[in-house]
Amino acid sequence: MLYLEKLRKAQEKNNSWLCVGLDPDPEKLPIQATHQWDEPVLPFCKAIIDATADIACAFKPNLGFFLQWGAAGMIALERAIQYVPKDIPVLVDCKAGDIGHTQGAWAKGLFDAWEADAFVVNPYVGRDAVMSVIADRPTKGIYVLARTSNPSGPEFQGDFGDANSLSRRVVASSQGWHEEAQGAVGLVVGATYPEALQLVRETAPAAPFLIPGIGAQGGNLPAAVQYGADEIAGPLISSSRGIIYASKGYDFAEKARDAAVKLRDQINALRA
Repeated sequence: MLYLEKLRKAQEKNNSWLCVGLDPDPEKLPIQATHQWDEPVLPFCKAIIDATADIACAFKPNLGFFLQWGAAGMIALERAIQYVPKDIPVLVDCKAGDIGHTQGAWAKGLFDAWEADAFVVNPYVGRDAVMSVIADRPTKGIYVLARTSNPSGPEFQGDFGDANSLSRRVVASSQGWHEEAQGAVGLVVGATYPEALQLVRETAPAAPFLIPGIGAQGGNLPAAVQYGADEIAGPLISSSRGIIYASKGYDFAEKARDAAVKLRDQINALRA
């Protein structure tokens, strides 16, 4: 099944554009994780997945948060990916960006060995970072960093209103990559820059969007909904901390579900 078709089906089944981020931060884990579990990362992620699998359209484990746990974190990440229901896409947030043969190794690991559906790509080294990953993988997707949600993003990405800025050049190039690739080539555009969301959608009407910055970063949810959908599927509107750390008590999974339902319903109200 094509990546965007799998995403669309998951969105229709759960009536959701919500992507739940999995960021197992040792400083934020709930009491149960630290008091009852010797290896807390996997059971924590499983509890979040169980609580939100009928609400989310995708899950987004962040590689950095698993790396800090060492080998146990890598095992937990691999097993968490496998634990997600097979009809829900898994997007690994790793921001990988390297020359062709190295980037190809990323793809073999994440796509072929771990069976993730998509991952985030940093395009700084050019088309090698993109085409070596997705050229011959029609069932997979990547999301290319275009306008990140962090405040210092414009330092190198530039003024998005400038057509010659790095971020605008990435968006322009992505259109050729999307047409050339067999798999899906999408874009990361932060909800903290609503004017960029509008410009990217006008420039790239067919591009799938991953939209971070909702929740703890205070991004613009109405803009994410208004400009997020492409010609096939809705965007991945991502939230991590605001959902998975809604409580540090033994009710953390229940509260995570409540937070996910609330955000999913807010998104759907704006879609109406």
